[in-house]
Amino acid sequence: MDPAPATPRWNLERPYLTGRFHQEAKSAAAAQAPGSKPFSLDSFSRGAGASTGSVIGSFAASVQELLVIDDLLSALVGIEGRYISIKRVHGKEGYVAFQIDSSMDLAFQERTRQIFPLCEDYVLVSQFVESRSHFKNGLVNHALAAALRAFLLDYQAMVAQLEHQFRLGRLSLQGLWFFCQRMMSSLNALAVLVEKATSNNTSGSATLNLLQSQAKAMGGDSAVRSLLEKMTEYASAAYLRMLERWVYEGVIDDPYGEFFIAENKSLQKESLTQEYDAKYWQQRYSLKEGIPSFLTNVAAIILTTGKYLNVMRECGHNVQVSLENSKLMSFGSNHQYLECIKSAYDFASGELLTLMKDKYDLIGKLRSLKRYLLLDQGDFLVHFMDIAREELTKKPEEISAEKLQSLLDIALRSTAAASDPTHEELICCVERSSLLKKLATLKDLDCACPADKLAAADVDQSMQLSITGPVATIACNFKEGFDKIPIDLSPIVPLQAC
Repeated sequence: MDPAPATPRWNLERPYLTGRFHQEAKSAAAAQAPGSKPFSLDSFSRGAGASTGSVIGSFAASVQELLVIDDLLSALVGIEGRYISIKRVHGKEGYVAFQIDSSMDLAFQERTRQIFPLCEDYVLVSQFVESRSHFKNGLVNHALAAALRAFLLDYQAMVAQLEHQFRLGRLSLQGLWFFCQRMMSSLNALAVLVEKATSNNTSGSATLNLLQSQAKAMGGDSAVRSLLEKMTEYASAAYLRMLERWVYEGVIDDPYGEFFIAENKSLQKESLTQEYDAKYWQQRYSLKEGIPSFLTNVAAIILTTGKYLNVMRECGHNVQVSLENSKLMSFGSNHQYLECIKSAYDFASGELLTLMKDKYDLIGKLRSLKRYLLLDQGDFLVHFMDIAREELTKKPEEISAEKLQSLLDIALRSTAAASDPTHEELICCVERSSLLKKLATLKDLDCACPADKLAAADVDQSMQLSITGPVATIACNFKEGFDKIPIDLSPIVPLQAC
């Protein structure tokens, strides 16, 4: 996986992007050299209240209401006012708390504090949007940040409309509270979401799983649940594009390591010339931890679908997916995406089977397997054992593999097997490993037999008939005096597909 592009330094040094300037500006002011003019958040204040130091309690109640509404409209978008300040929450990075002038009328204080959670949630979400837009956070977080940014734009439009009503003299503090209540539950749910995502540093499938779990937890609030499901849909769009390329092209397009299928590029297909087993495809592509919950039940099918496409590509066969199946729908309760995945699997498996039957004569090879390894016509074996008896009674190191091959050819040509076009593909050699060890090698299995039994198996004398490739090995044990002589049939499939 290539490293993520670096975020430009200037993008990290601008303090007014995320609402954290309330903290950073105060820290900068404290760090100023003695004698220099300190930076103060009072430079953002409007009117005479901040410059003269007059407290809000010195004004009449009607004036206090106008002043607090003016400050609240700023606080709703994360900006301090003249009588509402922002303080950092100690022990919680990125968290802020809004405070109000204690001289304010108590009724106004109570109503103002009811609106503060909305202001704090806005700051938290806006910080998440900016921080998760960096390259290193991955495509899913990018998509989620974009969806949250769109939501915040709607929220800011609401604040702008409230400010317009205030300038027209039509907005009271009670009216401001009434209009804010519609946004409080939605923004609070998003704040809880981003808080968990930040604390767990989620990305990729972990972010999608978090979105789904939060949506399920909001089952009692249909509006909030619908909002979270919409966020999940937006965030999963980038993930589904990666999934689409895998099930339709067999390509892992995963620049940030978010996809649940890993590719081992260090494993090369040239190793197939020495290893006739499934290890290549088992290790080349594998499932990673953290599978999205909505794909857990079909993860194995998805993995197999992409493998089939890569098998055909290795065999030089180009696969063209029909246009009507080339797009994955966004996941949802209708499970249409599962139908698309099933359709892609059926297409890939059908194409691979057709390739094996047409290009590599799968049916003919299976007939040969039945004839020679399952002894459908075993007269050649009886004839071979008769004419090779003298050679087979020798010790393994004294047996001539060339002579055995000649005798096998004679046995094949003098029996009904001569009419089979694949009879020339049978080869004979001397095998010095036991059947159990050979099975463990061919099938990449852990042999569960005790060591003493394996040692005894090495001493046993048997004749082994085996076929290379993904087909089971058949063995026939004979009387004492015969060493292990495997008869191999050339692979029924190309080595790329083993």
